[in-house]
Amino acid sequence: MSILVVGSVAFDTIATPSGRVTDILGGAATYFSLAASYFTEVRVVAVVGADFTSEHEAVLKNRKVDTRGIERTQGKTFRWGGQYLDNLNEAKTDFTELNVFEKFQPRIPKEYADSQFLFLANIHPSLQSAVRREMNGVRLTGGDTMNFWIQGTPKELAETLKLVNVLLINDTETKMLAGEKNLLRAAKKVIAMGPSALVVKHGEYGATIFFREGAFGLGAHPFRAPALPIDEVKDPTGAGDSFAGGFMGYIASQGEINREVLKRALFYGGVMGSFAVERFGTERLQNLTREEIDARFQIFRELTHLE
Repeated sequence: MSILVVGSVAFDTIATPSGRVTDILGGAATYFSLAASYFTEVRVVAVVGADFTSEHEAVLKNRKVDTRGIERTQGKTFRWGGQYLDNLNEAKTDFTELNVFEKFQPRIPKEYADSQFLFLANIHPSLQSAVRREMNGVRLTGGDTMNFWIQGTPKELAETLKLVNVLLINDTETKMLAGEKNLLRAAKKVIAMGPSALVVKHGEYGATIFFREGAFGLGAHPFRAPALPIDEVKDPTGAGDSFAGGFMGYIASQGEINREVLKRALFYGGVMGSFAVERFGTERLQNLTREEIDARFQIFRELTHLE
C-alpha cells in the first residue's frame, strides 16, 4: 500500500569521529523514503533548488520512490551542518541554511490523492495540519516534530496533534511537550493531546510505544523494543527518520492495523535505523537487500523472544 511522506530533502555536512563529509544527500524525507521503500510504495513531497541534480534524484528513483511531488525552484537546496565529535547521541549544529525550504508550501500531486498512509516529517506544524486535512482519506497518519516547534509554535502544534494517529519523537521532546520530567506521565499527557499512539525513541536504547486506552485494540500497556548493538556508528544523522521509515513502511505493508502490527513495526524501525548509522548519509540505505533486513529482524526476535 502506498505511503506519502512530506518533509525535507537536504544537503548535509557532517563530522564524526569516523570522518567528515560535505554536501551529501540527506533530509528527513530522503531518509524516510529510502527506509520505507523496502516495505511498500513510497511517494515524496518536498522542495529542492537548482543544485539538486538528476544524480541526486536517482538515489530515490533507484529505490522506486515516486519523486513527482518534489518541487524544483530557483535557489539552493536546504543545507545543514553538524558534528558529533563530543557525543554521538547529540548533534552540535554548525549551520542551518533553509534556502528554498524557508518558503516551502507542500503541493500534493493529484496522483497522490489515493495514498493510504501519510507521514508528516519535521516541518512547520501549520503545514503538517494543512497536508493532513487535504489527505483526509488516509488510513493512518504518522508525524514527527522537534523542540523548535514545541517551544516556538505550541498552538499550531496542538492542532496538528489532534490530526495525527501516531506521533514519533524522542524522550527529551516528549518531556518538553508535556512539561513533565517523568517519561510515563509525560507520555500520558501527550496521548491526551490527540494521538492514538506515541512512539518514544531512546536512541541507542531502543524505543517505547504508548497506546491510548482502547486504541488499536484492548488495553493501554506500553511496549518497549531494545536497540541492536552496533559495532561502529559512523554517522547518527537520519537514524530517527530511518526508524520512522521502517516503522511506517512495515505498517503500510500489512493488511490490518492493530497493536501487534505496531509493536512489530518498532523492531523494523530499529532495524532500518541501525543500518542507517553504519555509513555516512544515506549510503547504507541505498544498497540493502530484504534478506539483510529480515536477518537483522531475526536477531531482534531472538533478543526479545518476539512471537
